[in-house]
Amino acid sequence: MATKKTALITGASTGLGEAFSRQAAISHDTILVARNEKKLKELAVQLKHQFGGKHEIIKADLTEKKDLEKVAKVLENEPELELLVNTAGFGTIGEFSNLEVETEISEIDLNISAVVRLSHAALQSMKKRNDGRIINISSMAGFLSAPYSATYAASKAFVKSFSEALYEENRTYGIYVQALCPGFTRTEFQQRANIDVSKIPDFLWMNADEVAQISLEEKQKPVLIPGVINQSGILMGSLMPEELRRNLTAKLMQSV
Repeated sequence: MATKKTALITGASTGLGEAFSRQAAISHDTILVARNEKKLKELAVQLKHQFGGKHEIIKADLTEKKDLEKVAKVLENEPELELLVNTAGFGTIGEFSNLEVETEISEIDLNISAVVRLSHAALQSMKKRNDGRIINISSMAGFLSAPYSATYAASKAFVKSFSEALYEENRTYGIYVQALCPGFTRTEFQQRANIDVSKIPDFLWMNADEVAQISLEEKQKPVLIPGVINQSGILMGSLMPEELRRNLTAKLMQSV
């Protein structure tokens, strides 16, 4: 029997991370990374029962340097690494000067620094075989400056730009890098960010499994916006004067 390739997914215990873990487990052994060890163990058992294969867990807080380096070393030394999905991240809502600055710095550490470190580690392994995929979770917010979500939107703009650059650098090695830019997706992200989801119309939402499947099926685009409504929203926004786009974004973020 051929050896299965390995996928490592961060933020694997909930939301998009869990959805990617279930999708990846169909064809990969998995390494599941998150802070919640209990949920990781439960997910690993479920994946083993449903798909067979090996499903390891790593309890790690990627805002902590020691934990981040632990996961990076696993990536660098995994001979069958074929897929890295960086889903771990969070957002904050509110006027920047009123938010806890320590939380904003942690947001940058997780949304940016961890993505950079783990992408670099994965490439060390993937370039040895001229094969692999990295999916970094950006957001539709990465196309905007977003008053009242300033740090989050800026971090996702970084992820989008960073991933596009890595796509171009690595495609000649047979390595595909994608910036996934979802819109409103039903996960625990909204609860952590204190977003009032009741104020967001149902037609704007996608579910996490759908987003993960679309992402994994696309192997060419460096920037992927899932869903026709989301794609239309980005197009409309790009046609607006910058001041109007910024003003409308501010009103939206204040409303939620």
